[in-house]
Amino acid sequence: MTDSAREIENLLYTYAERIDRGDFDGVAELFTHGRIHGVEGGGPETVFEGRDRVRALYGMTTRIHEDTGTPRTKHLCTNAIIEVDDDAGTATSRSSFLVCQATPELPLQVIVTGRYGDTFHRVDGRWWFESRTMHVDQSGELGHHLLF
Repeated sequence: MTDSAREIENLLYTYAERIDRGDFDGVAELFTHGRIHGVEGGGPETVFEGRDRVRALYGMTTRIHEDTGTPRTKHLCTNAIIEVDDDAGTATSRSSFLVCQATPELPLQVIVTGRYGDTFHRVDGRWWFESRTMHVDQSGELGHHLLF
């Protein structure tokens, strides 16, 4: 794996780590030069571009449990297929995700699985998310994780 591919893989893992810690500011920072598409091909209301909009997305959708200050989740990102064009400073990735959750009322379980379709670009020598599209494949009990 090239150094660029490893840096991009680390971005995937950093996203998972930050969301599980309830660090929505940190998650949003990863999208300073990018956007999240809530629905592939969706209208402008489903696109959250830049740090402030991504931060707002997680603040209005993800439940933080007061006792831990976290969503009480574990996001696992796997099977990353990363393709890098170092000369152009661009890259793509396809990966799978699985989210587990346990709360005092909810026994440990998988609550959602899916795929991420990501693009990346290099800005001032550093790799950043350019876009992320989330595809949900399976969902279970999301009431302890999401605010809607």
